[in-house]
Amino acid sequence: MSSPEINPSPLTAPVSSVWGVGEERAKLLARLEIFTVEDLLLHKPRRYEDRRKFLPIRELKVKEAATVRGKIIAAGIKRFKNGTRSMFECVFEDGSARLHCRWWQAQAWMPDWYAVGREFLIYGKLDDDKKPRTFTHPETELVEPGEDEFIHVNRIVPVHPLTEGLTARVMRSLVWRALEKFETLIEEPKFVQHSERPLTRPSGTLSPAGGEGRGEGAAVTTQRRARSDAPYQSLPARANSVRMIHFPEELTDAEIARQRLALDEFVALQFQIQSRRKKFEALSKALPCGGDNRLMKPFLAALGFKLTSAQTNVLREIRTDMGGIHPMRRLLQGDVGSGKTAVAACSALMALESGFNVALMAPTEILAEQHFRNFTKWFEPLGVKVEIQTGSKKGDGRWEMADGKRSPTSISQLPSAIFIGTHALLTSGFELPRLGLVIVDEQHKFGVAQRETLVRKGNYPHLLVMTATPIPRTLGLTLYGDLDVSTIDELPGGRGAIKTFLRATNKLPKVFDFIREKISGGRQAYIVYPRAEVADTDKDIKAVTREFENVQRALNGFRVGLLHGRIKAADKEKTMAEFRANKIQALVATSLIEVGVDVPNATVMLIENAEHFGLAQLHQLRGRIGRGAHESFCILISDALNEEAQARLKILEETNDGFKIAEADLKLRGPGELLGQQQSGAMRLRFGNLAEDLNLIRQAREVVKKSL
Repeated sequence: MSSPEINPSPLTAPVSSVWGVGEERAKLLARLEIFTVEDLLLHKPRRYEDRRKFLPIRELKVKEAATVRGKIIAAGIKRFKNGTRSMFECVFEDGSARLHCRWWQAQAWMPDWYAVGREFLIYGKLDDDKKPRTFTHPETELVEPGEDEFIHVNRIVPVHPLTEGLTARVMRSLVWRALEKFETLIEEPKFVQHSERPLTRPSGTLSPAGGEGRGEGAAVTTQRRARSDAPYQSLPARANSVRMIHFPEELTDAEIARQRLALDEFVALQFQIQSRRKKFEALSKALPCGGDNRLMKPFLAALGFKLTSAQTNVLREIRTDMGGIHPMRRLLQGDVGSGKTAVAACSALMALESGFNVALMAPTEILAEQHFRNFTKWFEPLGVKVEIQTGSKKGDGRWEMADGKRSPTSISQLPSAIFIGTHALLTSGFELPRLGLVIVDEQHKFGVAQRETLVRKGNYPHLLVMTATPIPRTLGLTLYGDLDVSTIDELPGGRGAIKTFLRATNKLPKVFDFIREKISGGRQAYIVYPRAEVADTDKDIKAVTREFENVQRALNGFRVGLLHGRIKAADKEKTMAEFRANKIQALVATSLIEVGVDVPNATVMLIENAEHFGLAQLHQLRGRIGRGAHESFCILISDALNEEAQARLKILEETNDGFKIAEADLKLRGPGELLGQQQSGAMRLRFGNLAEDLNLIRQAREVVKKSL
């Protein structure tokens, strides 16, 4: 007997089901990732224009975006003498004044499109307060009176993301037609229960120009829901929200609709996250790694400093997890220098005390080497073996010991040990028996799949992932929502303050004088550039290979080292050893040093082309100084003229708080650029805003917790 067929939703029908979408237009829509009716209905407008009353041209103000309506009274192409540039310009008039609109690099189609006598809606900003009034590269829309004119004027209209060959007017009409035909078929998600009592204000029941309802779609009304899911109680139904997001009666309605649709997205995302965690806990049983303190007590006694109360609180959470019934899945975040490594060491000792091995994965050989040195210094006196596995030191069944010799003993015969390495730990030839704890440092440098590859080498070991890049709260609840979060929000005492300054390139001579002064006093410095090498076309970007000799001349009399990703591992190790020993006074480097470099005597950092780094990355780099008792100085060099770049860099001048910086970075750059596609692929949201929607994300978590 064949299984019953499941009727697909009408919204999954091809977008060609909408009147006006033929084969060619479907290809244009595909460029915008619009393949189905649902894709079209959820194509979020990028902004709105209130076309109930247009602003007269004479009332335009500088740097204030506005929409005006005018007819073309003159138009033409201006070509410049060298023939490499041209400009198309047309003059609009609305009865109050004239507006000049200019587009650089005139296109062949422009004279026909912008013909004298045609009427347009023009959106833009005045370049300045000079006459004639001028918009440069404004957005325009041809006014074409017709039977669907009520969609485009005398109301608040959406302006959607477009592609070449598809106008705003056409896109708006297609969305309207899709709503007319399919709005009544938009269903509530399964987790939303509702009754059939309509609200008193049927927001979302839109008419052609504010009158009675029109067509099938207009019959839909918002419904009041008898539910336990409180976040939905004050929001309109999904069908109404889809219409409101495109054609709101008031601009406030568009935001209400966005929140409703964003909540649906966040609930769906949280359902994936929490159901995955629940399934994991049902399938796995924790290894007993709570420890007995026989290694921990002597370690803490010999550490040389007392743990902060924040470190102690986090360790209490970790011990509870590692002694619990489910394998630990915990994210440890803390600002640069907050003492995460010491917490990781204590966590490792708990597993080692319990007879299990530990694996610690770092993103770079420099960081892996530093961990190897630190853990060897800490653990060897306790009788714990510390091994290393990196790209340049690959395992072959024998392992490098702290004395540099190779052990002929197989891993399975070794007593419990900690294995420290890079991606080399992920290789198929690397296996670890009795793996009780996996620690991943600087976890944002790894993908989730890489993390899971290492975990799968054991029988559900405990997992501790660490980051010195504080994670915005919204990302903590989404991207890392399957992990419990611990935060070290306290820095150890005895650290020198870090002062940050933003300077232009013409101040470099004085900056190098300052660096010479500090080096002469016994301190050391980092000089950081964004690239190892650059092409001749990138004349504005500096690279270490080009600037190294310039720095040597500026710091004549002092030894300058060079460090970047293309240098051999052995040479990197030698350079870092000499820098730690103060045989090198200044280190010219790329962002390779942003993690894994701990030289307390280094108190000055100069970062050129600072605008080419992310805020979080600059904060990480800055964290390489201020690690000793001396006052430290970070100098950011940038000639960037755009307001956004200047605003980002000024944030670093104003605060050393990594959590504030992370939130600002998310708002300025968004999750895609901040995390990279590897991490943010699952975070593509049409309506949710990971920089602003913390409350919605929290509400979504509560909805899912109640339903699972």
